[in-house]
Amino acid sequence: MWCTCSVESWATFGSDFYLDVSGPGGVRARLTRSLREAIRSARLAPGTRLPSSRALALDLGIARNTVAAAYDELVAEGWLTARHGSGTRVAQRVRPPASPARPAVAAPAVLDLTPSTPDIALFPRTAWLRSARRALTAAPTDAFGPGDPRGRIELRVALAEYLARARGVRADPERIVIVSGTAHSLRLLNTLLPGPFAVESYGLDFHRGLLSSTVPVRVDEAGMRVEELPDVAAALLTPAHQFPLGGPLHPWRRAAAVEWARSVDGLVLEDDYDGEFRYDRDPVGAVQGLDPERVVYLGSASKSLSPALRMGWMVLPGHLVDAAVAEKGDREQYASALDQLTMADFVASGAYDTHVRRMRQHYRERRDQLVSALQPHLRVPGIPAGLHAVLELPPGGERRVLDAALEVGVGVVGLGEFRHPDVPWDRDGVVLSFGAPAFPRALPLLRRVLAEHC
Repeated sequence: MWCTCSVESWATFGSDFYLDVSGPGGVRARLTRSLREAIRSARLAPGTRLPSSRALALDLGIARNTVAAAYDELVAEGWLTARHGSGTRVAQRVRPPASPARPAVAAPAVLDLTPSTPDIALFPRTAWLRSARRALTAAPTDAFGPGDPRGRIELRVALAEYLARARGVRADPERIVIVSGTAHSLRLLNTLLPGPFAVESYGLDFHRGLLSSTVPVRVDEAGMRVEELPDVAAALLTPAHQFPLGGPLHPWRRAAAVEWARSVDGLVLEDDYDGEFRYDRDPVGAVQGLDPERVVYLGSASKSLSPALRMGWMVLPGHLVDAAVAEKGDREQYASALDQLTMADFVASGAYDTHVRRMRQHYRERRDQLVSALQPHLRVPGIPAGLHAVLELPPGGERRVLDAALEVGVGVVGLGEFRHPDVPWDRDGVVLSFGAPAFPRALPLLRRVLAEHC
């Protein structure tokens, strides 16, 4: 049988304690064995005061003398101590010294330049904490309930204003749905839209894997070749800064993408993953502004703040809102309401704008350092934007550079990792994040590798 000993009995735990007194033997033997095992396994820590024999006997429904006898036996064995006025406690036992472990062979530290990793060392802790305090102080009672699957209205209102002002998005708070990130958005859209989905020939394999099936469309220096879009229900694009090749979607192709969506009664899924970070000019507005009924806008805080926040948003055409909310469920299960309220204050107070401006300058300087360090060995294609860069390599150079970089402790990713599996190999390169915290230490090593192997 099991005993659920009361809070009053196991006062030092502050909660119920489960004592298994089942098994072979008499009641006393089973109780003694169970207590001994609880002490041996550290469920009962040294110094823990046990219930009195009377209290434990009542919990177990056995005779008090049986409990007293079990206590006496464990005292004699050294598992318990019993002193007048102090009760019965778990003894402070001396553990045998552990055998010395063999020293582990430390793997060489890798300076991680995984593409699009933001400089998380510069997360605005002080400003975020101020917003968190204000948000928690002003939070209405319903913020501590199950939560609206659309997301907190405070955040949706703040985002509608910010996205309209900074990204040219035509956003109504009622058309914004809060999610845990772009991956969450794609999972939801995959259930709402029939496949296959058109995707850029180079992109995140992780995102492609979230969709039921995909058809690649070639990409050049002007972005996706939208004139080659097939007759499908939706096309996933990164118009502001193609990932990973780095070019923007040409203005005429932006308009053509919307016209394509109208002609096939489909949708453009606009992944605006780093749209705020343009360094040679003001950021180009979102494609969604051309036709909010034909473009789903996807955004998140992963690049601008931190992926640890697990916070993103969709701006949906009117006919998709209710279906997306229903797919999320009848309550918020993904994004913390308190984090949403903090983000709402962070955006509304202007702290988000301040942080983005600061990081824009920081990443611009980082990219300039990269371009300067690699001249004249390599050209960095694409526009001055974002947090990552592609380094074009001669045929066969990708594998050599990846291996050599790893040998000196620098982790970059081969361009081939982003190629759609149905697209033939057509270029060599590596992709790296100049926004990553490790970038300053990794740059001299990477420069040496490229000088030797390119």
